Order: sequence, then structure tokens, then C-alpha cells
Amino acid sequence: MAEFTRQRGKRQEDGGLGNVLDLLLANARLVLGVSGAVVLAIATLAVKRLIDRATSPRDEGDPKAEQKTLEESWQDLALIKATPKPPKKQRREDLSEPLLSPARLPVPGEAREPRVCSAPLETSRVESSPPRCLTLQEKLLSHYSSRLAMPEVQTSLAPQLARSICAQLQNFLRSKCPELPFGSLFLSGPLLDGLGVLAADHVHLMLPVVLDAALWSLIPGEDTVVRNPQYWMIKRTDLEYFPRGRSPWDRFIVGRYLSSNMLNESLHKMLVASINWPAIGSLLGSVIHPVVASQELKLEVKHDQVELSITLFPVVEMEDKVLLAAPPEGLVENLWLESFYRAEVSKVKELDAGDSGARQHCLRILNGICKSHPTLHKLSGSPLTHVILHLSASGLDWAEESLADRFQQVLEELLVYLEKGVLPSYFNHKINLFCKLLEEEIDEMGFMLYRAISEPELLLKEK
Repeated sequence: MAEFTRQRGKRQEDGGLGNVLDLLLANARLVLGVSGAVVLAIATLAVKRLIDRATSPRDEGDPKAEQKTLEESWQDLALIKATPKPPKKQRREDLSEPLLSPARLPVPGEAREPRVCSAPLETSRVESSPPRCLTLQEKLLSHYSSRLAMPEVQTSLAPQLARSICAQLQNFLRSKCPELPFGSLFLSGPLLDGLGVLAADHVHLMLPVVLDAALWSLIPGEDTVVRNPQYWMIKRTDLEYFPRGRSPWDRFIVGRYLSSNMLNESLHKMLVASINWPAIGSLLGSVIHPVVASQELKLEVKHDQVELSITLFPVVEMEDKVLLAAPPEGLVENLWLESFYRAEVSKVKELDAGDSGARQHCLRILNGICKSHPTLHKLSGSPLTHVILHLSASGLDWAEESLADRFQQVLEELLVYLEKGVLPSYFNHKINLFCKLLEEEIDEMGFMLYRAISEPELLLKEK
């Protein structure tokens, strides 16, 4: 009897709980909607099962019953976790507005309009696609187009301005020094050749010094006092038969050698004191003034749209050599520097024309990077060109699609040369193009290139 009373009380409690749950579920659809009612129904069923098992007597000692109870508990837990989450409510912009507009509330006794199922509207917001990882080839091309391309006004105005100054200087020299057989001035440098220009900011102005081959001869650099094969001396010959004064350039002789220093000093005085640069600048719509403190022959030109630095180089061409009046720093006065610039540009363009290669493209990118880099700026120009020429001799593919591979390989080759401290000239292997670098500079460059080989993008970042 007592057992019966206990079971009956349990059924009444279950019946009371069931009535409450049924009432809650009956009104859930009205309050929460269809999806909310489904969520509540599933969760309620799971909870009810848990309560039933908690209040029902256990069959102690029955392992099958315990296993069954454990399985049902995991099923109920999985059922709760699998319950679909109700959609998040949209945030109200104005908290004073009611959740439901009165016009949307159902009126008792009013027939509801049937809902028409329409196709889901496309979301107005397009999900942004994840950023695409660019290849090194794409990054190089992007870097070239965004940073190395000159403004059109500089491309056209700068050479025009430089040629006008060149013509004015030519007229002055012919009127001031008619006895000196200067050749026709001409422009040179990356601005005209299109290799490695970040901006139209520098031009070389070449002033030919015409020598009589019967009165002058070249002394190889190995036989000079500096023992450097890149420097030459120009010796006055046969003074016994052709005494001093026979050549108009004899006034610049020091110890029977044509002195590059004396010639530069004479031209520097004329540039600073003899030429009316304010008048020439006014004629060209610019301001021109010589750099007094510089050992080089430099002019600074400021225009409304462009600024130029023009360097004047006296140049001697003899025995297939191009020699510049650019002596090394020190007490040596008579040395002339052999220049390979014309041969470098000609060879690179010749190789590209032969296989439709990307050497010039690669060289522009490398020159642009090194020129603006605080550690690698001394590698721009000839060193990079000679590395590319050495690599071209190995028969590699220089097609446009191989640009990234060749770029990476140039960095690797540069690092090898820096480790040795020697970069032989492509045109004369006796010449070391790294001879002017200090050990500290070589170490810093090598460390930077070592990092860049594993991560070339380091060189493409803004400085």
C-alpha cells in the first residue's frame, strides 16, 4: 500500500510537471515563433528525460541497465548540443522603439493573411574574399610599376633642360677657350639609358678632350703608382722631337703626364667665376648655380617641375678606352678612371635583344632598391650590372616569366662576391669593383643580403 501511494504521488508530480510543460509548449509558438518553439521543445524533451531517470528507481547491480542509462545520457547531451541556435535579434538603433510594432500584433478574431513563400533575397553585402598571397614575381612587377616609374613631366622636361644647359656650356667653352680642342658635349647616365632611375634627378655631361695620338700614349693601371688596373695615366711622348707647347693640352702636364686634377681645377674656376649662370637660368626658366665646395664639376638646377644635378666629366677616348677625369682621393693627380658604363649599357641591351630577356627590367628594380636602401646604396650601378652580365654568361633563361628567379639569383651571387670581397669586372677580370668598400660596409651588406635571400620582400618594403 505504501509502495502504491509512493508511485501514485510520483505519477501526480509527473503529471503536474507534464501539464506545465505542455502549457509552455502550447504558447511557445505564439511567443517565440516556429523556430523558437522547436528549440524549446527539443531542450524540454531532453530535460524531461534527465528528470525521469533521476527520479526512477535504479536497478542496482544490473550492468546492462547502467550501460543503457549512460548511453541515454550521452544521447540527451548530444541532443542538447545539436539544438539549432535561434537567430540573433537585430540591434535596435533607438531603444525607445518597441520590439514589435503595434501594427504587427495579431488582433483576436482577425483572419490571418496566408504567407507567401518567396525566394530568399540576396544579401546586399558581398562577403569580402580573403587577401590573395602575391608571388615574388607579382610583387616585383608591382614594385616596378608603383615606385620606379618616373612622372611623364620629368621624363620629357629633364632631358630637354639638360640639353639646353649643355648647349649653353658648349657655346661658352668655344668662345672662352677656342685654342682647346674640346669635342661636342653630350649627355649620359641612367636618365637617358633608362636603367635604374627612381627620379630624373641626375645627369652626366661628358666633355670630350681630343688628343693627338702621335703625341700621347696610355700607361696601364698596373704600371701606375696606385697599382690599380682601373686607373690609367696619359703620357706626353716624343718631347725631344715635339717640344712642349706643340699640343694645346701641354699646359695641363705634370711630370710629363696629362693631369686630370689640373684640368678639373681649370674647368671648376670657369664654372664658378666665368659663366653667367643667373642669366642662363632666367633664359631657361630655372635657377642654376655651381657647387663650389665639391671636388667634382657639379651644377644644381631648380625648375618649377623638376630638380637636376648635372656632373661634368672631361673624357678621353684612346685605344678603345674611355677614361674619365675622376682621380682617386689622395695626393695622386695624374690618374684617369676607366669607365665601362657605355659598354655595360650596350652589352645588356644587346643580350636582351638577342633572347627577348628581362635583364634591363631586373637591373632597374635592383638599382632602384639599392639606390634608396641605406645599407645597399653603394651596390647600385656598375656592380649590379656586372653581376647580371656574369650570370648571363652562364646561359640562364632571362625570359620575363623568370624575372623572380633571376632576381633571387642575383642576390645570391652578390652575397658570394661579398663573402670573397671581390667582384671582378666583366670586361677586365683584373679589376675588383669592391676595392673601394670598407670591411664594415661589406659585412653590413652581406648581412642584409643574407636576410633578403630567405625573404626577398624585405627589400621591397618602404624605407
